Amino acid sequence: MDRRSFLAGAAGFILAAQFIPGASAMGLFNKKDEKSDFPFKLTEAEWRERLSEQQFNVLRKEGTERAFTSPLNDEKRSGSFHCSGCDHMLFSSDHKFDSGTGWPSFWQPANEKSVGESKDYKMIVPRTEVHCANCGGHQGHFFNDGPQPTGLRYCINGVALSFKPTET
Repeated sequence: MDRRSFLAGAAGFILAAQFIPGASAMGLFNKKDEKSDFPFKLTEAEWRERLSEQQFNVLRKEGTERAFTSPLNDEKRSGSFHCSGCDHMLFSSDHKFDSGTGWPSFWQPANEKSVGESKDYKMIVPRTEVHCANCGGHQGHFFNDGPQPTGLRYCINGVALSFKPTET
């Protein structure tokens, strides 16, 4: 079987599996429709009132902003990056780097309780989704192609973040 046939078959399986009862329980999908496992909770109506349309799409519907559209991609001041949904601190400017991807990138979270992870199969190949550990808001994904010392690249939607500069 050639690569194209394999990928087409895999795509069909993944798309069809979305409609199989129990597919989420089998670990095929991790949609996180219920964000009840997080300390900070709001109703959908409260989230819509609190967030812009683009923020709601990214944070609550796991969307992605267009590359190179966030001013936070070029943010170079010292400070911290917080979830734009609940203000939970996620990343430090000390761990930010220019990945060239068009999204703010970090080689590690602010601490081990800043973000959570789950598997994402939307692009057929499994990726690791990053979400706010406080509200469950989708932030982006992480990959194993970042700089040392971790070798990780947390590729984060700028619209899912707010920046707080360090006061001098």
